Amino acid sequence: MPLRKSRIEEIGEESRRRIMDAAEELFAEKGFSRTSFVDVAERSGISRGSIPWHFANKDGLLIAVVERAVDQLMPPGSIAASGPGGVREVFDRLKEWMRGPTAGVLYMLLTEAISSDSPVHTHYVEFFRTRRKAAGYAISSATGSPRRSNADREALDLLLTVVNGAVFGIGLQYQLDPALDLDACMETLARLTEAALGIGPIPAPKSDPQGHR
Repeated sequence: MPLRKSRIEEIGEESRRRIMDAAEELFAEKGFSRTSFVDVAERSGISRGSIPWHFANKDGLLIAVVERAVDQLMPPGSIAASGPGGVREVFDRLKEWMRGPTAGVLYMLLTEAISSDSPVHTHYVEFFRTRRKAAGYAISSATGSPRRSNADREALDLLLTVVNGAVFGIGLQYQLDPALDLDACMETLARLTEAALGIGPIPAPKSDPQGHR
């Protein structure tokens, strides 16, 4: 039977959550470099002096926010749980995430993660690697080919890199223009991916290539 948390622990967890929620909103609105502990304190209602107690510094807060956002997109253990749902399950999960509140902060912080000395740089590298790994597992399950030659694995990794770029590009356009028909775009990309894998027909282009309603 799990031990009941003390009231102090509950208060600490609630304070940590409020700080992270506020930081996530501010990072999405202003970016990391233009957000201060004072901003986070005002938005969260938690005193500025308490923030370093939960997160040693601003970099630590940034990493915690990114890790939480990534876990919401690709929860721990989801790679092994992808199972035979295959390609469509992965695309459906990504589409749901694009419409959620955490997508904006990851897109905003991506511009600051490009620099190799950014505190979040390595987390973004791992983020994309994890997405490719999860997609590769799902695709292998869908195609019934869990074992592949080195050449096949290299070709699959290249395909997933291209698909990953397309997914992120569609998501970025959706952030900029919510009128974009996200369902149609992701459906087309899913079909193109299946066609490239030899498990589906090549989709016919629609009359509106911009994907707007």
